[in-house]
Amino acid sequence: MRAFASYLILLLALPLAALAVVLPANVYRAQGIAAPDCDGPLQVLIFAVPAVLIYGAGALLAYRAGRRFDRRVSLLCLVIALAAVPNIAEAVHELYRNAADGECRG
Repeated sequence: MRAFASYLILLLALPLAALAVVLPANVYRAQGIAAPDCDGPLQVLIFAVPAVLIYGAGALLAYRAGRRFDRRVSLLCLVIALAAVPNIAEAVHELYRNAADGECRG
């Protein structure tokens, strides 16, 4: 029952991970417009950080279970977690860029 609950959590977190990978840190730059996006980086981080934590923990716990199926699940979780990391780095870079340029002051 515990394994089923763990897999259910990973399955339910899949849309969160998809948004973490797909959302751009700056919507305007993604469209080709050179303008600051003050809300974009935080919207990415809201989805990406929990996805990396959930799937990173899932990878660790599934790997420690040691069965062949669990090792495959661990590898899948690791791939999903690592897919969100570049988007996190881009969002943090965008936050620093906005702060350095003096943009997005509230």
